[in-house]
Amino acid sequence: MKFSLSWLKAHLETNASVTEIAEKLTSIGLEVEDMENPADALRPFRVAKVLEAGPHPNADKLQLLKVDDGSDKPWQVVCGAPNAKAGMIGVFGPPGTYIPGSDFTLKPAKIRDVESFGMMCSARELELGDDHDGIIELDASAEAAVGHSYADFAQLDDPVFDVAVTPNRQDCMGVRGIARDLAATGIGTLKSLSAAYRDANFDIAGQGAGPDVRTDDLDGCPAFYARTVSGVTNGYSPAWMQNHLKSAGQKPISLLVDITNFVMLDLGRPLHVYDVAKLKGGLVARKATLGETVFALNDNEYTLDETMTVIADDNGAHDIGGIMGGAATGAEMGTTEVLIECAYFTPENIAKTGQKLMLTSDARQRFERGLDPAFLDEGLAVATWLISEHCGGTPSEVTRAGTPPIEKRTIDYDPAKCLALGGIDVSPDRQKTILEALGFVVADDWTITVPTWRRDVQGWQDIVEEVIRIEGLDNVPSTPLPRKPGVAKPTASAEQLAERNARRAAAARGLNEVVNWSFISEKEAAPFGGSHWSLTSPISEDLKYMRPSMLPGLIAAAQRNRARGASSIRLFEVGRRYLEATEHPTIGLMLAGEKTARNWQSGGATKYDAFDAKAEVLAILEAAGAPVDKLMDFGAAGPHYHPGQSGTLRLGPKKILAAYGALHPNATKALGLKGSAMGAEIFLDAIPLKKKSGHMREAFAPPALQSVTRDFAFIVDSDLPAGDLVRAVKGADKKLITDARIFDLFEGDSLGEGKKSLAVEVTLQPQEATLTDEDLKAVTDKVVSNAEKLGAELRG
Repeated sequence: MKFSLSWLKAHLETNASVTEIAEKLTSIGLEVEDMENPADALRPFRVAKVLEAGPHPNADKLQLLKVDDGSDKPWQVVCGAPNAKAGMIGVFGPPGTYIPGSDFTLKPAKIRDVESFGMMCSARELELGDDHDGIIELDASAEAAVGHSYADFAQLDDPVFDVAVTPNRQDCMGVRGIARDLAATGIGTLKSLSAAYRDANFDIAGQGAGPDVRTDDLDGCPAFYARTVSGVTNGYSPAWMQNHLKSAGQKPISLLVDITNFVMLDLGRPLHVYDVAKLKGGLVARKATLGETVFALNDNEYTLDETMTVIADDNGAHDIGGIMGGAATGAEMGTTEVLIECAYFTPENIAKTGQKLMLTSDARQRFERGLDPAFLDEGLAVATWLISEHCGGTPSEVTRAGTPPIEKRTIDYDPAKCLALGGIDVSPDRQKTILEALGFVVADDWTITVPTWRRDVQGWQDIVEEVIRIEGLDNVPSTPLPRKPGVAKPTASAEQLAERNARRAAAARGLNEVVNWSFISEKEAAPFGGSHWSLTSPISEDLKYMRPSMLPGLIAAAQRNRARGASSIRLFEVGRRYLEATEHPTIGLMLAGEKTARNWQSGGATKYDAFDAKAEVLAILEAAGAPVDKLMDFGAAGPHYHPGQSGTLRLGPKKILAAYGALHPNATKALGLKGSAMGAEIFLDAIPLKKKSGHMREAFAPPALQSVTRDFAFIVDSDLPAGDLVRAVKGADKKLITDARIFDLFEGDSLGEGKKSLAVEVTLQPQEATLTDEDLKAVTDKVVSNAEKLGAELRG
């Protein structure tokens, strides 16, 4: 919801600064996402007078101007505007000024061999309108302002707020609703609706019978109010209305259309005007027929079904009720008689229709949140007054078809509940003042009548919330919860603790955590086997499928970081993968770019490889509680990994705890990531977790006897995985051998073709007595025997 300060002040009498208003809005739950002043970009432009205008010596369509902008001497400007002439007053941009409408900065230049300094500007170049046929021409009264900033002269200093309105606050989808909330805080006073419209008299008597309208769809459109205004003259809306609409991001179109848009944004009340000359017969709100089409104002045609509400005449459906009007019956510049529609559409029906048609609009945003059903007459009266005031014409009587669902809701409330639930001791009188300022009616017995525009207030808890947010969430004291004697019982499950420990370990190792959408596009899912789940109502086509892997999001994040100059990328994400039947908790890792930067010792930069990914995976698995010493390393991590530079870590042949390695070039290329990248996924739900019987750590008990190491070198086939040899060696004596690791690899002609030498360091830890020579020989024989089962030969 965007609006300007001057627009807000039309409803709110206040002397508060822009900063104070922004802070107050955020504090009461209307978060200010952005705040900008359009005058800031236009301050360098000056009011200037054209002293001379003569022909360009080398171009028939150009003129040579002498421009006075209050500087020491006039500027020489080459200008192609047809309306440029001596004596006119316009807007001048001196050299060095940025032109927002053309996206360039002015510099001294030669145009057809004649020097030009600066520019006389058009409305489009300053983003003040679409007019580009000539430069801005100010009236004679502007001569006194020559040399002054144009932004100050034109009173463009009007900051614009961009407020995030939560779905439950439908009453704040209009500027008046926001002003009402601010007034309740005491930052200003809410003006009457009449005063907000310059002391308007909305009680306009109608002449003649009202239009022929009815509703045949009481579920979708319970109430349909309308009146006509004949003898109107359409044109362009006044400057103040155009400025308000522009501040909200709306493009002024014509006076009749602008009035409906203005009332919607100002009061949160969508309206629609029809050109009566384009209608045949009366208007009816009814259900669409299956296959019926509407060509809407956005120049798109929509095919409807029987669940949707339309507004139709004898020629058929013209509007998608509550969402968008039709192009065939809209008001134009030549319109002389209009029918004003002010209807109430059921929120649930509007939401379903908008989702089916994938069509959004300002009207839909308001109707699906739930408008004030009691504001139909007032909304119609405001629109009638604005049309009569600016377009002339004679209004008819009002036709009221159907009955709006006005529900009188009362809540029994106890002021003491504010302290009990909200934690702030607000006096009953103060609570009453706040609630009445928000539109609630508070009886002496604290029976509270909820205003019709507050659909979200259903119980006494909501009343407490209203009091607390206006009084100030910052005033809620920090009160510690009472603690009972003894140690509190842990609430985290073993799975949650494993995930928490894994996350901490990843961060401690220098990996940066990212949070991606769980939704991806079909293109992103394809390299990873495709998605098994798709959304029936996605945010967009790029977020339609549930991710089968964590890697697509990480690859996209790596690509974004690399595009911004990151040389070393180390990312991880904790989330869920979505496979055929269930979701699976997973940690994804991504390593890309330089492992170490180039330096004078090592020369060039080193890149990440599959072993780096494996090291990260093993460290995180150990932190999560996996039995790392029992893991087996298998190849074939999957088609999205490089077949010769990847692997899986398993407990037994089938239970996969993690996959890691270099990502296949086809996968990274498909997602736009250039260069090599290492990826990994740790499957948290596959880790066997032990339930602890107590909360104390096991006592550290170092072995009483000294460990012994022995080195073995085996000649094996070149294609034998080193991990297989390590497992065989450790399996020789599972109690005595506590560790085995590869510490050397040798390949050479002396070993024979297709052979390599692997050296293994074996650690023996005696438990009860020092190992004798006989004990060592027995273990050595077992180690050699187990290795020989793999075809290994003890070297030397």
